[in-house]
Amino acid sequence: MRGRGEKAVFITAYDYPMARFADAAGVDMVLVGDSVANTTLGYRSTTCVDMEDMVRHSGAVTRAVERAFVIGDMPFMSYQQSDEAAVANAGRFVVAGCDAVKCEGGRRVAPRVRAMVDAGMVVMGHIGLTPQSLAQLGGYRVQGRTDDQVGSLREDIVALEEAGAQMVLLEAMPPEAGRLLRDSVDVPVYGIGAGPHVDGQLLILHDVIGMQDPAILRRPSFVKRYADVGAVVVEALRQYGADVRSGAFPAEERWYKGRE
Repeated sequence: MRGRGEKAVFITAYDYPMARFADAAGVDMVLVGDSVANTTLGYRSTTCVDMEDMVRHSGAVTRAVERAFVIGDMPFMSYQQSDEAAVANAGRFVVAGCDAVKCEGGRRVAPRVRAMVDAGMVVMGHIGLTPQSLAQLGGYRVQGRTDDQVGSLREDIVALEEAGAQMVLLEAMPPEAGRLLRDSVDVPVYGIGAGPHVDGQLLILHDVIGMQDPAILRRPSFVKRYADVGAVVVEALRQYGADVRSGAFPAEERWYKGRE
């Protein structure tokens, strides 16, 4: 899509129903993100999920999607230990039906990216704010605000491209940093909170539709919420509860008929 000048629509999904909705809406790419930890499983950190979690959710998504390109997010410690571990775990995502895998980091993970690419995988890199490394980054902080940070990120994105990464995700940085990094490589570069100058935009589904629990993770300032599905669900369940307590449900038209 980069060559055609079209912006890719990129969203997360973690289960069969939401993946069906995303595919029906015409999104181009679906990320089975390790953010399932925050959105679905109630953890405060993405490092709490493992390969079993990610493969299970990836399978649910790929069974639902008929058209979109699906990327499996490699969880913490699934690729850092060795090239062999990275290849084996990436292969599990492919077996689960994913078209590609994503891993966090720049120069330090370039050897892992090369190993996975050499094994036949399609790999997306991820630099900027990398949630698996929050302790090293000092928490959820915007990246690429200084010349030194931008220079380091540029070295990262070039290293990923040279290692064979077919695409890169930028997270949480000013638009000018996103533009510079995007223009530093030939592969497609997508963004989540990285400004308008990238080749497509990723958002967390639960942020977009109003289903994120702010007690687990607050909605970032760059997110636009397009619906308040959480409020709709609560109201529907309140109405159901009221009908049950009053005896209005089940009404006679909801009963199975006995023998005539």
